Amino acid sequence: QVQLVESGGGLVQAGGSLRLSCTGAGTIFGVKAMAWYRQAPVKPRELVAGSNSDGTTKYADSVKGRFTISRDSAENSVHLHMNSLKPEGPAVYSCRMVAGPYDYWGQGSQVTVSS
Repeated sequence: QVQLVESGGGLVQAGGSLRLSCTGAGTIFGVKAMAWYRQAPVKPRELVAGSNSDGTTKYADSVKGRFTISRDSAENSVHLHMNSLKPEGPAVYSCRMVAGPYDYWGQGSQVTVSS
């Protein structure tokens, strides 16, 4: 079965950088899109960055110019490079992969940005 494994989360100081990675393990066909979502306590989950199969990307307005999403040629791995991080309480960043008729989610990686 397919699993998405995230890594790179942790504690970082405001203004710093952090790189999240997500790798799909298992047999994966027809990857359509990969994305990163963020969910903070008492807040709804929101799309942070997404990458489509045609190479196009989209970002939440709040992270434009600071975050960059990238994926490898095999489309089984996606990364989120976060720069100029703003103070943020503990939040979970989750990787999502849409492949064929399936929608996979990782367990999430916690990120905290201290002020």
